[in-house]
Amino acid sequence: MSGTLGTSLSQAGSGLVTTSEFVFAKKQNIEIFNTGASAEIADSQAEIRKAKALAIDSYFKTRGMPLASYGMKMVLEAEKNNLDWRILAAIAVRESTGGKFKCKRVKHNPFGWASCKIGFDSYDVAIETVAHNLGGNNPKTARHYDDKTTLQILRAYNPPNVVPRYAEQVISIMNAISDIGLAESEIHSAKS
Repeated sequence: MSGTLGTSLSQAGSGLVTTSEFVFAKKQNIEIFNTGASAEIADSQAEIRKAKALAIDSYFKTRGMPLASYGMKMVLEAEKNNLDWRILAAIAVRESTGGKFKCKRVKHNPFGWASCKIGFDSYDVAIETVAHNLGGNNPKTARHYDDKTTLQILRAYNPPNVVPRYAEQVISIMNAISDIGLAESEIHSAKS
């Protein structure tokens, strides 16, 4: 009996090793698959970011606006701060015609931030700062912007009693930027 039991254990042990090897191999395939899927998702997200940045840059460029090369920066900062990707560009259009008529007494403030009383070292810093605040991530301004919809953010940025229809105007610009993006993608699809 001990011989039969020994053989059975030996076969079972052998079967366990084989099963373990199989499970290990399967796990590797799953991890490889997941890595591949993650790479595909990352590539897809990068393409979406590029399309959004192109829409912003195209909108600015066709109108001769100085912020034409800042589309990707705006998209990345909006994403980082959980904002609509078009909001920074649209506010810049509404406040300074995309940097054409920026604040005069301070530098690099195409957003009219702080009623044009605060300047920035560069447009990059302005984009980062305004996105950080609008995303509700600055403790000093969070009460105005944290956990708000885009419409609510815009109404806090410029309340209707100060600038009537401001939020609606910015949203209209946001929609126009989206329309440019759709037109650009249709052009690229037609060329493919």
